[in-house]
Amino acid sequence: MKRIIITVAAILSSGFLYAQDVLTLRDCMNYAVENSSRVKIQQAEVDDARVARRDAILNMFTPQVSAGTYAYSNFGRSVDPETNTYVSTTSFNNVYSVSGGITLFNGFASVNNAKISKTALKMGRDQETLIKDEVCLATMEAYYNVVYFGQLAELLESQVKTAQGSLKLAKKQEELGQKSYSDVIEMEAELYDREYKLVMARNQYEDALLKLKDLMFWPLDEELVVDASMVIPENVRTLIVEEETEELVDYAIHSLPSIAIARGAMENAKRDYSTAKWAFSPKLSLQGGWATSYYTYPRQKDYIPLPFETQFRNNANQYIQLSLTFPIFDRLSTFSNIRKKKNAYSKATVQYEQKLRDVETEVIRAVKDRDGTYAAYEQADCMARLQEEAYRLNVRKFEQGLISTIDFQKASDNWLNAKTSRLDALLKFYIKKSVVDYYGGISYLEQ
Repeated sequence: MKRIIITVAAILSSGFLYAQDVLTLRDCMNYAVENSSRVKIQQAEVDDARVARRDAILNMFTPQVSAGTYAYSNFGRSVDPETNTYVSTTSFNNVYSVSGGITLFNGFASVNNAKISKTALKMGRDQETLIKDEVCLATMEAYYNVVYFGQLAELLESQVKTAQGSLKLAKKQEELGQKSYSDVIEMEAELYDREYKLVMARNQYEDALLKLKDLMFWPLDEELVVDASMVIPENVRTLIVEEETEELVDYAIHSLPSIAIARGAMENAKRDYSTAKWAFSPKLSLQGGWATSYYTYPRQKDYIPLPFETQFRNNANQYIQLSLTFPIFDRLSTFSNIRKKKNAYSKATVQYEQKLRDVETEVIRAVKDRDGTYAAYEQADCMARLQEEAYRLNVRKFEQGLISTIDFQKASDNWLNAKTSRLDALLKFYIKKSVVDYYGGISYLEQ
């Protein structure tokens, strides 16, 4: 458990790990994206969409061609192919054929299907991008939780050491008559309280680390050390880039994969509706083929069949067929399908409009949250500096016996709470800033 509160600098200086073993936030997000099962499943979905796109194009521009052959023996009455009269002799027949056909017009269904497949492929890629973004954001939140509880454990360990020193000093002062027995008991209780909080912080750290490993698909039995250098920023204010909220909303609407997915669903629903309305139109198709055969009467002793090559050539025939079909009555299934597709299009349109509204609200909220967390960080930073100075002064006063144990404990608690509040505000600011940058067109992996 001791390793939980070792700082990154201490790890590097001790030689336990090489520098490349300390993972930054970008390292963790890259690892999570590369190993995420959600991403791999979506990549398979994209490949399926790519195959569907190819099939739709081939179905629109290429014919269906098939070839076959079969052989059979007839033991009863049959028609002689040569004389076209009935015979009652066993015969052997061998047939070869090639046929093909293409749909010339089917109510623009093939054209719409090709467009739908193209949009579906783009939606699949956008969905993959969206999943990667969601994995990155979840990894970022888990990463900062690990940093937070790791730093909290370090602070509490420092307080435990201070409480141990104060208790030792209080016992000496008790022997000299400068402290009462009740003061020593209070110091011991304070020490146990600090140790309890340290154990809880370590447990929370381990739980946060386990969650991060799970999100990253990191081997659970392997060590994971993250970089915590961001907890000491040089100038947080320089990280904020002023932008117009309206411009940010407009950019997000035209660039976010979630919007593109909703727009693609609406466009495909419209094409499905158009295809359903064209179902009443006639369908025109073209077919053609070639066939030949070979026959013989194996049980007729005086029968000499023509050679295979001769029959193969002489018995060949070709055909071409142009067919036009009209739908007349299909139990109103076409009408029902049109209504369903119309409702689906209306639903997709409403969902797209709702998504636009949601994104606009999310962007405005993200900007406000970022600015709010920065303001909170500034206040927490000022408070932490003041509480740290007050704590140092109270340490000297306590050592000189100028303040009571309760006052010293209160000063210690105030200092710890101020530092943890500043750390919490800083890490929240990092997350909110990343979300705003994401809406501005910078992916999480590029930040």
